[in-house]
Amino acid sequence: MFETLSERLSATLNTLTGKGVLSEDNITSTLREVRLALLEADVALAVVKSFIEQVKSRAVGVEVAKSLSPGQVFLKIVNEELVSVMGSDSSGMDLQVQPPAVILMAGLQGVGKTTSTAKLARWLKQHEKKTVMVASTDVYRPAAIEQLRTLAGTAELLFHDSDISQQPVAIAEAALASAKKQFADVLIIDTAGRLHVDGEMMQEIGSLHETLKPAETLFVVDSMTGQDAANTAKAFSEKLPLSGVILTKTDGDARGGAALSVRFITEKPIKFISSGEDLDSFDVFHPDRIASRILGMGDVLSLIEEAEQKIDKKKAEKLAKKIKKGKNFDLNDFRDQIQQMDNMGGLSGMLDKLPGAGQMGQAARDRVSQQNFGQLKAIISSMTAKERRFPDVIAGSRKKRIARGSGTQIQDVNRLLKQHKQMQKMMKKLGRKGGMANMMRGMQGLMKPGGPQF
Repeated sequence: MFETLSERLSATLNTLTGKGVLSEDNITSTLREVRLALLEADVALAVVKSFIEQVKSRAVGVEVAKSLSPGQVFLKIVNEELVSVMGSDSSGMDLQVQPPAVILMAGLQGVGKTTSTAKLARWLKQHEKKTVMVASTDVYRPAAIEQLRTLAGTAELLFHDSDISQQPVAIAEAALASAKKQFADVLIIDTAGRLHVDGEMMQEIGSLHETLKPAETLFVVDSMTGQDAANTAKAFSEKLPLSGVILTKTDGDARGGAALSVRFITEKPIKFISSGEDLDSFDVFHPDRIASRILGMGDVLSLIEEAEQKIDKKKAEKLAKKIKKGKNFDLNDFRDQIQQMDNMGGLSGMLDKLPGAGQMGQAARDRVSQQNFGQLKAIISSMTAKERRFPDVIAGSRKKRIARGSGTQIQDVNRLLKQHKQMQKMMKKLGRKGGMANMMRGMQGLMKPGGPQF
């Protein structure tokens, strides 16, 4: 998300950050470019106007004029105003009620409500250590109940069964009774997709809200619809007491208009962002971290949190001990590292969170995004145990066999072996005195034109 906006803003703001003096003229011309970038990102016009006015009033004032580095202060102001537009602080869940705390999910059809229901339940189970039950009141979409049942099984959640012959309110009442019986901490109710202009369907969800008295009523919205997402959320909030928003399909949205418009227009906080179908691709929405990523300053905190959750610590410790003892970093170790990076969204996903990645050349970013971890793992899996432990034995006929077995070309096998060699050198540096400094120098080398073709 935000690739297009980030690219435009970074290029525009870079022209100012090095200047010793800022005049009203160069601030005005820069803000004109910022305005165009925001409009192209499908940010609502009212949001753009307010944002530009706020930045301009601060930028032409004493705050910048008296600074030793006006350009840097201007960037800081833009960052702070972006955070303000998106809601200043991340908004947690208000579940301090008599269990089970009920969460009601609302939204249009096709925005990802059912998947978001399971993702939220899994997130509460993993991060808040809650026992969560899910139930579906969508009796209009034949596969909805079955879909939630399957997702609940995958995420190991409690599931209250229902069928299309029942009334939604009756399902909700039975689910609430079942959640109490099974001592669930949280009950999440998935509802049918509906338009805000559909009076009958809006009355139905109003009845569900009245029956359940939810602690949270979350509006699920497709980020790819841009500012329309914010307008739809506003229309719903006028008929239903929403407590927050979940933005879905953020991996398919390069513009970011929804994220920058929803909070301002609805006055409701964005609580979570979701991408893809994987149940773990669901995160708390942190406005400060998102603003930092938009401006190309990275999001190291999220990267650290993701590493904490997704890296296999036992394997990492085992590898560290192995390297310290001076043992070789073999292809089994390399495959483990590939898997760890894949778990964290691949090189491209990690790169988005690193400071300065926005300034990488497009060709370098394309190479990163094209890296096929599945192909690398297939090549290594086609090797014998001996070849994985002693890669130097892999020569002509062996390369042909490995390529044939993994459905790849000999060039792909050569590329993998080259990447492994370079990773092996980095690991050797890490094992020596001053290892971390050596490794950081090695990592910088990976980003240069002569580095591996990631």
